[in-house]
Amino acid sequence: MDNIFSVAEQFSSPGRIVEVREFGNGNINTTFLVSLDVEEEKHFILQCINTQVFSKPELVMHNMHVATEHISRRLRNAPLTSDRRWEVPRVLPAKDGRDYWLDTDGSFWRALSFIDAQSFDIIRDVEHAREVGCALGTFHALLSDLPTTRLADTLEGFHITPLYLRHYDDVLAKHGAGTSPEVDFCVKFVSGRRDLAYVLEHARAQGKLDLRPIHGDPKVNNIMIDRTSGQAVSMVDLDTVKPGLIHYDIGDCLRSGCNSLGEETGKWEEVQFDNDLCRAILRGYFSTAGGFLTDNDIAYIYDSIRLITFELGLRFFTDYLEGDVYFKVNRPGHNLARALVQFRLTESIESRAASIQDIIRDMR
Repeated sequence: MDNIFSVAEQFSSPGRIVEVREFGNGNINTTFLVSLDVEEEKHFILQCINTQVFSKPELVMHNMHVATEHISRRLRNAPLTSDRRWEVPRVLPAKDGRDYWLDTDGSFWRALSFIDAQSFDIIRDVEHAREVGCALGTFHALLSDLPTTRLADTLEGFHITPLYLRHYDDVLAKHGAGTSPEVDFCVKFVSGRRDLAYVLEHARAQGKLDLRPIHGDPKVNNIMIDRTSGQAVSMVDLDTVKPGLIHYDIGDCLRSGCNSLGEETGKWEEVQFDNDLCRAILRGYFSTAGGFLTDNDIAYIYDSIRLITFELGLRFFTDYLEGDVYFKVNRPGHNLARALVQFRLTESIESRAASIQDIIRDMR
């Protein structure tokens, strides 16, 4: 972007901007790292919000303020154990006093404090896995007493799998699927698992599961790890914080963490769900969040792992059929390749159902 320096200068900062470069590999927003000529707080994050996805970005900012202020207040009143720090991304104001800036072309920009830690696209080992689970559990625990009525539903239908299935049916009817071995595999895969889409929403309708504040996108690279201690110190990318079922978070964390080949692997036939990483993630999660989980919450964890993996594959495949209108892609067929990875991972989860359920029972 030619004007990226002038965009960054619209936000209040403690020093002169010396560099702006693209940062991260998110599928939705465009993110930059801004460097300053000061010793402390020498960086901040600059993001252009994808308003095709987040049609009401002001509500995204509202939820971020509500969630981060609640977490900060909880930490002030009851800090975590002395050997662990936890940081919350801060919204940096624009020079006009708002918490965002609108470009002349309507682009919606925001700035956030930089968390001085590292993230990884793939879990490195079981200790890292435990910290990933600990991070999500800490996040859920710190928000567990926040009334969901204080949060806007910024993405209506997000993680409501039956709605994704309905959209898939509409897209398939309108555009067709073409034919190739990979496409045929995906069509048959979805057809054979249509009933799976309803498992969590039926449980919610029956009063077995309740809405709580959720992160919405707790994949491995949104969890920040301290470079020295190896401990999780923050969760970032809070755009999708909203009311939801924590099972979508738990399932998505395990889906992301237990595929050691990663989401972007070209070897989709070799994708497997790693039980050892699953056990470590859940051990970390239960160590920090186990206190507020109900028996029904625990009973639906396996279903959540299988469902969210199927759901993401369904979303990738639908976007491929629709012409790549939602997820950013860098080559033809990228979303089809992503769908194949998730569907193969779903198969692996299904083949390990008994052992995964044993792991969950052990956590109790």
